[in-house]
Amino acid sequence: MNKKTNIAVFASGNGSNFEALVQACKNGTIAADIRILVCDQPNAYCIERAKNHNVPVFAFKAKEFTDKAHYETEICRILKTYDIELICLAGYMRIVGHTLLQAYDGKILNIHPALLPAFKGAHAIDDAFRFGVKVFGVTVHLIDDTIDGGTIVAQRAFEYYGNDRNEVEAKLHEIEHQLYPEAINIILKTQKKIIHNESISIC
Repeated sequence: MNKKTNIAVFASGNGSNFEALVQACKNGTIAADIRILVCDQPNAYCIERAKNHNVPVFAFKAKEFTDKAHYETEICRILKTYDIELICLAGYMRIVGHTLLQAYDGKILNIHPALLPAFKGAHAIDDAFRFGVKVFGVTVHLIDDTIDGGTIVAQRAFEYYGNDRNEVEAKLHEIEHQLYPEAINIILKTQKKIIHNESISIC
């Protein structure tokens, strides 16, 4: 029997992608275990989701640390105790710093509600609407030291000709919950270590 990969999920809010990944692990879609949730918002609902699934939580407030390197060093220490092999950012609203990037180089995935490299940043959906695009989508990528940069692992797009932001956001969430497990499987099948800046799969 193959050993399951130990995953840490980082989130800051509702945690719907965390929930989708937990379910994907439970039903065998991903050969992995979510060992811990890391959250920078101690009152976020994702923490309740983790408790419902008996997933340990490390919740922290950045302002209680001297700087990013300080709290990321503590995160790395905790991740080591769970033998974490892959980090999945799922609505984690902090820029990952050098400390985490160095410790988990090529092993940190992020999901973004746009077809990168277009519409980077925290306001991707609004930016896409302002630009007037008719094709929206989701990207899963390995992160690097740039904002929403790094190797694209998987993308999925859909056409939309209306003007209802909530409708688009709901469709994006639906795609995210399908695409993230698929992207994780791509990483697991390619031994997790990917050459940076080379696109892997578009689906």
